[in-house]
Amino acid sequence: QVQLVESGGGSVQAGGSLRLSCAASGYIFSSACMAWFRRAPGKERERVAAIDITDLMEYDEPVKGRFTISRDSAANIVYLQMDSLKPEDTATYYCARSRYALCSQSRRPEDFDYWGQGTQVTVSS
Repeated sequence: QVQLVESGGGSVQAGGSLRLSCAASGYIFSSACMAWFRRAPGKERERVAAIDITDLMEYDEPVKGRFTISRDSAANIVYLQMDSLKPEDTATYYCARSRYALCSQSRRPEDFDYWGQGTQVTVSS
């Protein structure tokens, strides 16, 4: 069965960096868009970055220029490098597999069919 397991969360001061990892198993890794979402307390889940089967990357406005998504297809891992972190980046971060190959078709949570358990990121000022 499909499994997504995140790791790498933690606590960091503003301006610091963290790298999240998402290990995928149970399906052909290169067949689908993969994305990172986050949910902050009291807010809706939002997509922050995505990478498709052609390695085309997309970033949502709040993280542009600060976060970098990448994938290691040999190891079946998706990464999210987070630099210049801000307190407003505090959230639980989830990786997700899209129902589609292209991320342009994968912007809403309902476009994704498998989710990891989440990893907490806390940024203090």
